[in-house]
Amino acid sequence: MSEPNAPAAPEAKGLPTIDVNEYGGKREGVKQAMNRRLFMQLLVFRAPVGTAPVSGGPSSAPDAIGAELLGVLRARKIPGVVYADAMDPRSLGLLTWSEDPAHFVKNVRPLFTEGALANVTLRDDFGMIGRSYGTGHEPDLEWFLLRRPVENVTDEATRWHVWYPLRRKGSFAKLEPIDQSHILREHAALGIAYGQQELATDVRLACHGLDAQDNEFVIGLVGKDLHPLSHLVQAMRKTRQTSEFIEKMGPFFVGYVIGQSRGE
Repeated sequence: MSEPNAPAAPEAKGLPTIDVNEYGGKREGVKQAMNRRLFMQLLVFRAPVGTAPVSGGPSSAPDAIGAELLGVLRARKIPGVVYADAMDPRSLGLLTWSEDPAHFVKNVRPLFTEGALANVTLRDDFGMIGRSYGTGHEPDLEWFLLRRPVENVTDEATRWHVWYPLRRKGSFAKLEPIDQSHILREHAALGIAYGQQELATDVRLACHGLDAQDNEFVIGLVGKDLHPLSHLVQAMRKTRQTSEFIEKMGPFFVGYVIGQSRGE
């Protein structure tokens, strides 16, 4: 069942009504509403130059650092996915999530002050954070917001993950809602088609006001093979949303899953 909606603030004369709930489709004739969402954060970091798999030392190998990080995540019951960076042999990625964004400060941040991670260099050009959101049509809003993103990134059959931020042009926000709906429906239909053939599935997060580069969304594409993920991005270029209304996309992080922690 959904959590109670966010309490409505007292109305002030002349001010707009503020509603921070997430909405899904109707269930038993009632539109679903929740004031819960999942935050996900991607951190990418480079290991020091070296070949010896010595934990915490300047010669630590990336694979040893990744293995140690997985061990720490599991020991501390921190859910996450550890990636090998396909484009940088010395880089790794860490994806974590929580309903409480303070989790990234209280539990994830300290990981980089001790052990193997104390000597890595964070790559802020690839740092991403976002929150799940409802589109107003989801048949099971709670699953879509809180469980679907986790199920997608922890599916052991899908080892390839591609993450990237994007920003739309301001002209999209000025379109009538019906026009926006048609544009988004075309875009979504492609993603659904790839998903039905088990070629790719996605994680869609909003990052308005959270991204250092003023991006609006973070997209994760996951699949068994890398080619269909690239093919999907290529196919999306022909949609009206991408061809007319996307201001900026990327950088793209291409990660191969080394392992995961369920947080249990």
